[in-house]
Amino acid sequence: MKPQLTLREMNKIVILSVALLCGLHTLQAQRIKGSDTVLPLTQTLSEIYMNNHPEATITVTGGGSGVGISALLDGTTDIAMASRRIKFSEKMKLKQSNHEPCEVVVAYDALAVIVNPDNPVKQLTREQLEAIFRGKITNWKEVGGEDAKIIVYSRETSSGTYEFFKESVLHNKNYMSGVLSMPATGAIIQSVSQTRGAIGYVGLAYLNPMIKALAVSYDGGKNYVYPSVKSAVSKEYPVVRPLYYYYDKANEATVAPFIEYIESPEGQAETLKIGFIPK
Repeated sequence: MKPQLTLREMNKIVILSVALLCGLHTLQAQRIKGSDTVLPLTQTLSEIYMNNHPEATITVTGGGSGVGISALLDGTTDIAMASRRIKFSEKMKLKQSNHEPCEVVVAYDALAVIVNPDNPVKQLTREQLEAIFRGKITNWKEVGGEDAKIIVYSRETSSGTYEFFKESVLHNKNYMSGVLSMPATGAIIQSVSQTRGAIGYVGLAYLNPMIKALAVSYDGGKNYVYPSVKSAVSKEYPVVRPLYYYYDKANEATVAPFIEYIESPEGQAETLKIGFIPK
């Protein structure tokens, strides 16, 4: 006859079982999807995190803010990256599906207006940008440049960057009907770098020698400021926005360790190195 377990021994077994289950839940693979703007930040920080936590596995993919939030809704991602706030309609869909969305601001980003490096134009006012992206100004000579057609590139409508640019620069007016919509930031960079008359916009961390950032004025041309981490931190550069993570509260135990790392002094220091503005 097998000896019966004491109450203390049974309690130990229960505690060990719960601890094991919690450990497995916390260390399971995480999926992060969404904003192309937040992508380089998350990719770099996740690599550092996994190097320090070999038991962790984090998969990061882009696609746009709307794509990330849709993936959160259908359960194919643990964290949605977004360069805009979640819409009321998206929040309602999540709640109707018994998901409770939680929001975390992970960093800030300056949005840079870019042109081809051979374009002699160096600066534009917000009003000029609005007119260009709405199709009211169509030739570079109208803003002090060459006699050449302006080719306007934009992100797709599912992009948070598309919506933020529309809100901040166009004052919520519609883009021109002939705007060339690109599926990703990389596509805008490639198109602008290869097209002398092109103009577009990208997150600060994407700036490189293939493109040229313009100085922007939000006070009618009195002061022009180039986009940089320094000018964004000092609030001199006017086109700055928060970047978000969204996750389901029921999944908090899984995502919390990585988010805590991002919000730590070490994570925020790395955020600055990558070219984003810390919280």
